[in-house]
Amino acid sequence: MDRLPRLAITQGDVAGIGPEIIARTLLEHPELRTRCVPVVVGDADAMRRGARLAGLDPAAVAVIDDPADAANDPGLIEIVQTGPSLGDIPLGELSPAAGDGAYRFVVRACDLAKQDKVDGIVTPPLNKAAMHLGGHPYPGHTELLAHEFGVENFSLVLGAGDLYLFHLTTHVSLRRAIDDVTAERTDDVIGLAAAFGRALGREHPRIGLAGLNPHAGENRLFGDEDADVLAPAVARAQARGIDAHGPIAADALIPQAVRGKWNLVIACYHDQGHAPFKAVYGDDGVNITVGLPVVRVSVDHGTAFDIAGQGIAREGSLVLAIERAAELAPGWHHVWAEARREQGRTPA
Repeated sequence: MDRLPRLAITQGDVAGIGPEIIARTLLEHPELRTRCVPVVVGDADAMRRGARLAGLDPAAVAVIDDPADAANDPGLIEIVQTGPSLGDIPLGELSPAAGDGAYRFVVRACDLAKQDKVDGIVTPPLNKAAMHLGGHPYPGHTELLAHEFGVENFSLVLGAGDLYLFHLTTHVSLRRAIDDVTAERTDDVIGLAAAFGRALGREHPRIGLAGLNPHAGENRLFGDEDADVLAPAVARAQARGIDAHGPIAADALIPQAVRGKWNLVIACYHDQGHAPFKAVYGDDGVNITVGLPVVRVSVDHGTAFDIAGQGIAREGSLVLAIERAAELAPGWHHVWAEARREQGRTPA
């Protein structure tokens, strides 16, 4: 890429802390402008309110029609207006209008990416319940993005430093997650992890797959899924030349990964990956969606309705998300190409 990557920063749920942390990030971290051209996709009035609540100048918000028009001035928050004004949405409350807005911002960012007007998407938090109230019953950002790009093979990946933690299942009940840990899904995510690792420059990336049950089933004492679903998937991956291992008891695998033994890890369900990751890394982690044709990186926290409008929300995770998106965007076509290549090799 012979220019700085342009990144669409969706505004998230405007009743939460999204506008505040965007304002702080773009006006108080000028170093980001040397790495990317950030363009907010959202609502200018809500953005002005967010800037004011953060103790910053609302006059810094400038509406542009096209990301290509962005001046990348560190004194400006350049925004592509999307839909009607949301500046009067009550803060800290569930709002169908805010949920609909959050949905529209993501869809617009995806459209800009499809038109090659942005090179990546960064997402502050939306509120899933508000989005549902707004008429859009997606489980979360990840599934909405996958729908907009028309992909079926994707994974939510938590990243911190050199550790990337993939997930077989995410925003479903634990009861359903067990059913969703299928042979096909396990094959697909192992393939995605291998593709991502190769795209990062590791010729034969080493992948650790967590067991679903305690002690990875303990030779079927605590369930059959590890032996009947996960172990055969690892064997199939190894037959395809992938350096996959497991299933390994999660309480052994994840601490080993934190200590550096594993760089690519696959968790079976949401809390198996999220709980230990957030306990260790906190604001130092980001959320990456692997399997999309464009890089998407998200903050690793929610809308924080309880502190919205108080001007105390920390922007560190969003700064890190933008930095990671700027780092990955120029080479993301390699990630996408490797993912498609691996999908073609994965058993049906």
